[in-house]
Amino acid sequence: MENLASSDHDEATIRKLLLPLTWRVNENDLLQLAQKFSETYRLLAKTSTEHFLTTPVTILPTGKERGKFLSIDVGGTNLRVGFIELLGEDENGSPLCVPGALASNVPKIRRSHEKAWPIEEHLKMDQAEDLFVWIGECIAEVITDALEEASSVDFACAEAPFGEELPLGITFSFPMNQTSMSEATLMPMGKGFAITSDLNLGKMLLAGYGRHVQERSTNGELHNAEKTSSNKKGKPSELPNLRIAAITNDTVATFASLAYAVRSTANSRVAMGLIVGTGTNATVPMSLDYLHPAKIEELIFPGNADPKKTVVINTEWTIRGTDAPLVDLGIKTKWDLELDRNSEAPGFQPFEYMTAGRYLGEIVRLVLLDALSSENDGIELPAALKQKNSISTRFLSTVVARANKKLDVKLEALFPAPSSQSGIFWTEERTNLLRAIARAVQVRSSALIAAAIVGLLDCVKDIQLNISKLAGSDLVGNAKQNGNRDLHAEHDMEELVVAYAGGTISQYPNWLETCQNWIDVLVRKGSVPNQSKRVVLREALDGGIIGAAVLAGMTDSAA
Repeated sequence: MENLASSDHDEATIRKLLLPLTWRVNENDLLQLAQKFSETYRLLAKTSTEHFLTTPVTILPTGKERGKFLSIDVGGTNLRVGFIELLGEDENGSPLCVPGALASNVPKIRRSHEKAWPIEEHLKMDQAEDLFVWIGECIAEVITDALEEASSVDFACAEAPFGEELPLGITFSFPMNQTSMSEATLMPMGKGFAITSDLNLGKMLLAGYGRHVQERSTNGELHNAEKTSSNKKGKPSELPNLRIAAITNDTVATFASLAYAVRSTANSRVAMGLIVGTGTNATVPMSLDYLHPAKIEELIFPGNADPKKTVVINTEWTIRGTDAPLVDLGIKTKWDLELDRNSEAPGFQPFEYMTAGRYLGEIVRLVLLDALSSENDGIELPAALKQKNSISTRFLSTVVARANKKLDVKLEALFPAPSSQSGIFWTEERTNLLRAIARAVQVRSSALIAAAIVGLLDCVKDIQLNISKLAGSDLVGNAKQNGNRDLHAEHDMEELVVAYAGGTISQYPNWLETCQNWIDVLVRKGSVPNQSKRVVLREALDGGIIGAAVLAGMTDSAA
């Protein structure tokens, strides 16, 4: 490879370097990828028991669900706990917006006492019991805050402000098997977590919280089974028992939260839930006819739900086997293979390793090392740059992608030149090289997710991709023909909403816009019938914690 530090051929050399990342990011190849994804998803739904997992959710929320719930969201990076009160709608379908509701988010809810904690690496690697005891401590802390507030406002009701038990909604951002809304068995977790054995999620959470539950004896003296705790004023507080009302995956929660907030109409509905953050996953309603019989024979559906037509599916669209289209089309690079090979679980989530926030920074680092190592000027590389995961996706999104003029200074501080070298390491050429690599990795990530979204919507027949019999050149001709059609009137367009959440899609500059642009192109040019449809990405802010409460409200309403 040419010397990347030379000024005469920088642009051409960088383009050559990035070609393995960018060469399939075009209309024809992404359309083929979307169709291959659709075929793969259809096959996995019918034959695999690791993917396209059923949930007991058979209907969308009505928007009228009401009640107050404790809600927790266990993600790949953070834990969030808080109280969610569903306010519902009046008889005319208008939100019951009251003081304290967050109108900028979902007018029909009121949130309180929310707290968030980062999940430290040692908790991911320790025994499962340690993780759940820590989660129990965080839950107890939030409940204690609520009890103290209740006692300061109204002492008379402070004895049991939540009644005998507190209904709990749980969002867990990891694979699980479910037969009912209140029970789930964890599968291998991924995202850096070492837990691999099947665990009863509800029992583990209740056991972790149980260490902090206090009970009063019949004579009014405090006791508990293990350890008592005190409130901030030094007075013992009695923590209520928890009742698990709903357990769900983060994509299902995101799906449910936006469906609760946005009323479906004849021309608009929430069709998918999407997470692109530390990891990535998606959920869709799917006909039972598409599924492996073993996935539905033990399902217990809440209330009077009719499971005959569809159930909401947790696709787990990154687990091994979902990357077959990427292999077939030669989209994986040597850097992707190296990252996968050196990951905590090689081969486990190959699609996630190419698209999600936990890994994008490492791909950039591997490409950068490859480029810098090819320089023939004999300069030694910074030691910190050689360390695995030393470039984070957060750094890429908050610093590198925002074109800060002082990027070279920040890079020099994080990755200083070896003491044996004189001068600075981060020249303008190397800084620009890093930016170009980061941009290419980001664009590829959003384009691959767009193709997966379109492929999944085709799999469940929400849209149509009629390109399998067309040669590459015909794809372009078909696209042009579609582009010259008479446009449908705006009011005739069917809007399919993809409810999304996650730091990568929400916070990485241009990621969302790039993904939406590719979705528009692929839907429009996938077939003529698609001209009457629009697929729209719409944020479900804090969908994990809100959606858990929504599903808890749906379960309590159906009980």
